[in-house]
Amino acid sequence: MKHDQVQEELPFASRAVPFSEFLECGKIPQEYTASDYIAQQFVERLVHYVLSVPAGSFTMPQLSALLEQLDPRHQIFFFKRLKETSPDSLKHFKQLYYGFMAEFHALLFT
Repeated sequence: MKHDQVQEELPFASRAVPFSEFLECGKIPQEYTASDYIAQQFVERLVHYVLSVPAGSFTMPQLSALLEQLDPRHQIFFFKRLKETSPDSLKHFKQLYYGFMAEFHALLFT
């Protein structure tokens, strides 16, 4: 069996997600945003990825390009989980955070 075929047969939670490839090419494959559940799980794992890789592994414009492909609810969820997982990390992501949050109405946060 091919690696890709094995990956497709595994539940999403068991699959390896090549975040570095997605950041490099600037594209999230449609399978990761096809359903609300998978997109939410993708965001959860993306948060852990960006917090765990060494500094310089990706740029804020690369991360921004990925986040722009997500539904606004998942964009907000990214920053919410980032804050919950590592409150101090928002200092590092503040430019990205304010850029995205400026687009949303204040009622989204109540």
